[in-house]
Amino acid sequence: MSRPEISVRDLHKSFGDNQVLRGIDLEIGQGEVVCVIGPSGSGKSTLLRCVNLLEEPTKGQVFVGGTEVTDPDVDIDAVRRRIGMVFQQFNLFPHLSVTENLTLPQRRVLKRDKAQAARIAAENLARVGLAEKADAYPASLSGGQQQRVAIARALAMGPEVMLFDEPTSALDPELVGDVLAVMRGLAREGMTMMVVTHEMTFAREVADRVVFMDGGVIVEDGRPDQVIGAPRHERTRHFLSRLLDPAMAEVEEDVPDQGGTGRP
Repeated sequence: MSRPEISVRDLHKSFGDNQVLRGIDLEIGQGEVVCVIGPSGSGKSTLLRCVNLLEEPTKGQVFVGGTEVTDPDVDIDAVRRRIGMVFQQFNLFPHLSVTENLTLPQRRVLKRDKAQAARIAAENLARVGLAEKADAYPASLSGGQQQRVAIARALAMGPEVMLFDEPTSALDPELVGDVLAVMRGLAREGMTMMVVTHEMTFAREVADRVVFMDGGVIVEDGRPDQVIGAPRHERTRHFLSRLLDPAMAEVEEDVPDQGGTGRP
């Protein structure tokens, strides 16, 4: 693996008595695409949010590009300028045009002038296939288009790392493909990416590595053909069987508990 762009060491995170992360160790090399999969409540999104300190770890260290994010004296705003984050929801300003949504953070955070910010906005809208929507407002766009605008907004800040938290989960199925196509393009460009996702086809085709989490720990970490194609652990196999055959998962959930012991 190339030099670590993201390094997570013995990371713990608790919310009150609920221990969500239980000692995570993970490294992501420069230019690597790592997809993080696992059931709801496994800690995937919390791990992602700890990388740019949207959640403050209870214990452990996080490094991005060699800078310790968890150092109490770190300039977190400077670190975050190197990290792009795309959420499930698009978080666009409805009263601003698409171009204005892209130029506002550039001008306020990076202090770019209006002309430079507009040029970079146009370049990144073209990058995600939405150059013709520069003057549109978010309400006139489909969910997939709004998510691509959100990706373009993150890219306009010139990040070294992109974090994606279930970027297609809020989209209608027919809109997912366009967003994943943009992400595939970023992977081909060599962008370092950490992606929390349930899109197994994307993980198989694009990820350099797949990390399976459950119960706040990493259960498996390896190539997609290993983790998805031939998982070593029963927990991984069970998760993938339910994810890839949801009809069967519903049947399982409808079966009454046996002897009051419950089912996994």
